[in-house]
Amino acid sequence: MEVKQKTWTVIPRGNSSKKFIYSRLHSLAGIVPLGLFLIEHFYSNATAMFGEETYNKQIEGLQSIPFLPVIEIIFIAIPLLFHAVYGIYLSFVSSNNTNTYQYRRNLMYLFQRISGIVTLIFVVYHVWSFRLSTAFTGTEVNFQLVSEHLQNPLIFAFYILGVVSTTYHFCNGLSTGLITWGITLGKNSQKIAVQLSLLLFAVMCLIGIATLYTFA
Repeated sequence: MEVKQKTWTVIPRGNSSKKFIYSRLHSLAGIVPLGLFLIEHFYSNATAMFGEETYNKQIEGLQSIPFLPVIEIIFIAIPLLFHAVYGIYLSFVSSNNTNTYQYRRNLMYLFQRISGIVTLIFVVYHVWSFRLSTAFTGTEVNFQLVSEHLQNPLIFAFYILGVVSTTYHFCNGLSTGLITWGITLGKNSQKIAVQLSLLLFAVMCLIGIATLYTFA
């Protein structure tokens, strides 16, 4: 017999058309600019597995992009701020309803909210450590700097947690985003989307953790 539980959903408040737009912008921000940046970030960091010189060249190439700070603010910082703030808002206005769903879907929803909070903390720390503080002090970001930073066992463990949390939040967000945008409407298509997102989650986790061990 299938175990069913109550789940959480967002109760519409205020102007429904605004919520409709905001929810889709929230999904879009997480998938397009932030999701693409996450994949690029994983790729750039994974070049460390091919050697210190390869990684340093990759980072040097990225930092030489014209108007990089402007690009980061428009396509990363602003979407991240909106996605984080609206995501926190959604968590606060969520309320228990009378619908019943599979226990697994409830767990995935819970993990999505928890991973969102952990990811936000991790991203803020990561940006400060390797973007803001280095810019203020004029420190060059290279293989040696990252390696020294990860020598601390607590920081290394925090980065593993951050990688797992970030990849889950993104990959599960992909499957729910397909529902939000009306792409996967049937149960079968949604099931396939969940399976593919979990596969992507596993692959990205392996790459991310392997990259961390390369630096450490």
